[in-house]
Amino acid sequence: MKILVVEDDRLLNTTLCYNLSAAGYVVDTALNRSIASHLCEKQDYDLIVLDVNLPDGNGFDFCREVKERRPDTAVIFLTANDMESDMLRGFELGADDYVTKPFPMNVFQKKVSALLARIRRQSGGDCYNDGNLFINFSDMTAKLAGETIYFTPMEYRILKIFTKNPQIVLIRQVLLEKLWDIDGNFVDEHALTAAISRIRNKIETGGSPYIKTVYGMGYMWIGGGVN
Repeated sequence: MKILVVEDDRLLNTTLCYNLSAAGYVVDTALNRSIASHLCEKQDYDLIVLDVNLPDGNGFDFCREVKERRPDTAVIFLTANDMESDMLRGFELGADDYVTKPFPMNVFQKKVSALLARIRRQSGGDCYNDGNLFINFSDMTAKLAGETIYFTPMEYRILKIFTKNPQIVLIRQVLLEKLWDIDGNFVDEHALTAAISRIRNKIETGGSPYIKTVYGMGYMWIGGGVN
């Protein structure tokens, strides 16, 4: 999923972009409203992390501008102000959250992960898309960085289970039970391990992990989320 960080504090901007990119998101950055507006004219974003006080305007006006053009864009406001009136104004404009500086980065990442997971669920359809990996489960097609990749029917079933349950440890027994089809065809542990290994080889070519092994338990889907 695509995120735009609009923050004029260079250190905080860099820190946010680094952590969000490391978590698997596609991230663009802007130090002022003008650059942010230009970027939003060229492409859509799933989430905008937006500072209230910008050198060439304020985040509230920019939020209104974004929401008029694309109402389903999520917005998290960042501000040094914890005034109730500012928070209410942000929510009235359609903001999804309001974070007061300074804040723990791990808490912020959890907020982003939860918000984007909710957006994916609400968007409906039978697809997964984090800006890098796209999977259409209905017609069984997939692309990685714009290039077509191929999965077996079992690999699609495994990917669907993973992507519908992000950031959740799926124990091996649960995966095996979910993969047991209506005809009673049994999937054993060796077949599961081999299929997950093949999936990893296909989607983790750029070095970014999508599937985390939780030793002694099972696996967790971390693509497009927090590691």
